[in-house]
Amino acid sequence: MAQLAYIRDPEAIYEQSFAAIDSLPELQGFDSAIRPVAIRMVHACGMPDIVSDLRWSDGFQQVGQDALARGAEIFCDVESLGSTIMRRLLPEETNIRCDINSSECQALASEENCTRAAAQVDLWGDEIAGAIVVIGNAPTTLFRILENIDNGGARPALILGFPVGFVGAAESKAELAADPRSVPYITLMGRRGGTAIAAACMNAIAAGLAR
Repeated sequence: MAQLAYIRDPEAIYEQSFAAIDSLPELQGFDSAIRPVAIRMVHACGMPDIVSDLRWSDGFQQVGQDALARGAEIFCDVESLGSTIMRRLLPEETNIRCDINSSECQALASEENCTRAAAQVDLWGDEIAGAIVVIGNAPTTLFRILENIDNGGARPALILGFPVGFVGAAESKAELAADPRSVPYITLMGRRGGTAIAAACMNAIAAGLAR
């Protein structure tokens, strides 16, 4: 049977990939706290230059690990993001939740004349207090969370804000970085983002807890 020459061992692939990224000049200015997160994110998208657009609050990784350790839920804006988070790195009891395709969310979005991504935030309500919110697609999810906080709503323990696209993505992340409402966060400025990058960030935080 003919076989092409390539690395087949998954552990070797990870090890060589992370080592190659760690040696890139774009990563050299990052301290030990943010470096593992940046490496996983670059690994997810293959674009080392994204690291110059990262913005974060000090200690966000520890906040995320502490939240996971006490059993915090993870709320995701889209189902594909939840399926990309590595459950093997999470505490066994961790629940990953996304309601964007629920009938309740669809009805509420129609009633409020908004996106389902925003409507599900209203469904979550106070349940996101102390939780981790991971956004890899929808700017309206991030905007609605910030609006709700401004109106006295629940504050998550941590926001991983990586919406992507040409309408609202850059603006929603700029608002988060400019005024995170005393909520720890990490985000990627501009139009770039996506579920792979958001999941990579969450996986990096969880991997630190698992060590």
